[in-house]
Amino acid sequence: MAMMADGRAETGDPVARVRAFNRFYTRQLGFLNEGLLKSPFSLTEARVLYELANRDGLTASGLGRELGLDAGYLSRILKAFEGRGLLTRTPAPDDARQAVLALTDAGRAAFAPLDLASREEVAALLGRLPASGRAALVDAMATICRLLEEGAGEVAAPFTLRPHRVGDIGWITHRQAVLYAAEYGWDESFEALVAEILAAFVRSHDPARERSWIAERDGAVVGSVFLVRHTDAVAKLRLLYVEPTARGLGIGRRLVDECIAFARACGYRTLTLWTNDVLVAARRIYQAAGFRLVAEEPHRSFGHDLIGQTWELSLRDAADDGSGGAAV
Repeated sequence: MAMMADGRAETGDPVARVRAFNRFYTRQLGFLNEGLLKSPFSLTEARVLYELANRDGLTASGLGRELGLDAGYLSRILKAFEGRGLLTRTPAPDDARQAVLALTDAGRAAFAPLDLASREEVAALLGRLPASGRAALVDAMATICRLLEEGAGEVAAPFTLRPHRVGDIGWITHRQAVLYAAEYGWDESFEALVAEILAAFVRSHDPARERSWIAERDGAVVGSVFLVRHTDAVAKLRLLYVEPTARGLGIGRRLVDECIAFARACGYRTLTLWTNDVLVAARRIYQAAGFRLVAEEPHRSFGHDLIGQTWELSLRDAADDGSGGAAV
């Protein structure tokens, strides 16, 4: 008779086999330890921290729905985080009855080693396997997620968004250089420009006023955008791109919408961007989001004669006079 990984006999009962897998996997990742990854946080607390660290604009009710947590249980966790100075609440801009949750600097500092330890533990787990084994394992996990979502009548999200992390800056520079060379014939001077912009973003990044969004699909980066401070009143949307294989999923529009929402939340008055007229798909996204063309100028860049364009979006409330945006 075949044996399961935990030493129990394989009975052929699907329920028994799933339970055996769950026992095996929780032991592999140490989920039964009192403190997850030798931290002071339980598995549920760590999951809450992860969501707060990687998503903006969360409310307690939205977080509870996302994680399937009992409202009272989640409330106790959030109150404990507040008491330790890890969490703040601010009134939601569209509903004063709701509070937007955000980690404090102390909260992000508490989450950082937990996040790093988790990545290192999974990397060590995968490191035991040959390349073919790692690919097979990841594919099997994707299959589990897909089948369970389909069984529950859920539609898997076509992509997810997260902040940038180590390795993303170089990868995005590489991909944008390769894509624009292939699609528009732009030379290496464009790659140099992207590298300069992203290097400056990393060196002077102000998390309170600047942000990155990396789009992932099935574990691969398929797009990104960056928002940077230009002045106290003006923010810049920079380096929007979407991989050809992921176009048509609404990634570009979602990335632009995230920039707009974040810029408004930060109190910027104007969101501006610079692009070229040949980037037709991107310009359509900007127009649909409410940007207006404010300036055009021919220039010679990236080995081609182009027409550069400056677009602006006023972020003023309806009560404002709407008399234009700040100069760039």
